[in-house]
Amino acid sequence: MDSAFPGLGTLINVAAIVVGSLLGMAVGHRLPERVRDVVTDCLGLVTLLIAAQSAMAVADPALADAVGAGAPVLIVLGALLIGGIAGSGLRISARLESLAGRVHAWSTRPGTARLEAHAARQRFVDGWLTATLLFCVGPLAVLGSLSDGLGRGIDQLALKAVLDGFAALAFASTFGVGVLLSAVSVGVVQGALTLVGLLLGSVVPDAHVAALTATGGLMLVGIGLRLLRVREVPVADMLPALVVAPLLTQVVVLLR
Repeated sequence: MDSAFPGLGTLINVAAIVVGSLLGMAVGHRLPERVRDVVTDCLGLVTLLIAAQSAMAVADPALADAVGAGAPVLIVLGALLIGGIAGSGLRISARLESLAGRVHAWSTRPGTARLEAHAARQRFVDGWLTATLLFCVGPLAVLGSLSDGLGRGIDQLALKAVLDGFAALAFASTFGVGVLLSAVSVGVVQGALTLVGLLLGSVVPDAHVAALTATGGLMLVGIGLRLLRVREVPVADMLPALVVAPLLTQVVVLLR
């Protein structure tokens, strides 16, 4: 899906969170769990489709011309291995989960909920911080925003918008208006990432962008598997691969 202008994907994402939050505050608690499961399964399948489209960038002629016909797959493999090992060593996934846990524990610490004067404030803070972490630190936020800025379309952010819309609906039914405010956080974070992609697109060769896109496509497969509850792939640990892929491409170009 082509974007009329850079940042359109983020605007759609923000709008989806706003709509989902408003619906969640109104009727979200009435949706049965089986309906939410079916929606998640459908989104998981669509994620795999978009992942396949992105991964096909490994066959991009510009990449093959720059590094040779046999190197693109090895570059993607190397990027995932190096990036995954680095991310695992840095414990990116565990740190993000720990941060979310600390935020949740802080915002619901014992005794606070029993103070009526602070109950509404705690509910607001809990909803805002939890939703912000969920919507902003995931791989789709990074991949989708960079793709938008690079002019590769907004398919990933459109998918994320649907995911976030339903997540906002579920969260807002419990936490209320704090989830609605997380839309501002998403706009700031993803807007900045889109700007980074826009700047990179003017200086990074097509071959390097193709390597990054193909690597990101395989990471999206991991997200799809998580949504389908097939395997909890630690996609966050692989985020450094998005930096490694264009660097490896440049190394191969220089060595040819």
